[in-house]
Amino acid sequence: MENVGSGVETRFATGSPETRAEAVVDALGDIYWQKAYGGREAFPCLVRTVLSQNTSDTASQPAFDALLDRYGDGTALAATLAAADRETLAETIVSAGLYNQKSRVIRDAAREVIADFGDAAAFDAFVREGDPDEVRDRLLDVRGVGPKTADCVLLFSGGCDGIFPVDTHVHRIARRMGLAPPDADHEAVREALEASVPSEKCGFGHTATIQFGREYCTARKPACLDGTAACPLSDRCDRIGVSPETGEVVDPAETVD
Repeated sequence: MENVGSGVETRFATGSPETRAEAVVDALGDIYWQKAYGGREAFPCLVRTVLSQNTSDTASQPAFDALLDRYGDGTALAATLAAADRETLAETIVSAGLYNQKSRVIRDAAREVIADFGDAAAFDAFVREGDPDEVRDRLLDVRGVGPKTADCVLLFSGGCDGIFPVDTHVHRIARRMGLAPPDADHEAVREALEASVPSEKCGFGHTATIQFGREYCTARKPACLDGTAACPLSDRCDRIGVSPETGEVVDPAETVD
């Protein structure tokens, strides 16, 4: 879920960063907003995050809007989707891509919410008030829900500090900059960032890194290929897998012997 525009504006404590990762997040704070997150209804947040998998906001948002138009929103959404015809649901979310797979995940998740919690309100309370580790484990038990989806629900609905969801942008940039090992998988990147970024800055770090990945540190043509002056974080980056001299860009994992 790339919720780069949501959240409540806030300001984090200033001072000398204790780690490189914190210094990067602080620098992103000078470029973008600083926000705190939480308060979204848990089940719609889960649905929205599933729809965002492997696609952009411009594709997934219309699918989410169409889903709400057809099935309603609020606390009734889970019960409605639990009883939904799967093919009709797939047709509704076609713009999000992988619509057959995503429709199964969404309907299965709705059925689990109703079966295990009774209704979406109880599920929402579980996400907001439960132990974050237990909530994460329960979310990961839902077929088709992976670490990024679970972490986004914890962040955007539960408002949990210390959660740094790892999407493709965060995964790429953390390894490219040297904030995580070049061959780290998504979970290893998450662990590295959550261990080195103050808990209150993790949510902002996630959304700001996504924005930075869209505007500067893209997968195939990072800004530094046009010279280090083109990237506002060039002085904090190891440029693993990126060669401004030759223009070559490879996955950081390919640099590991």
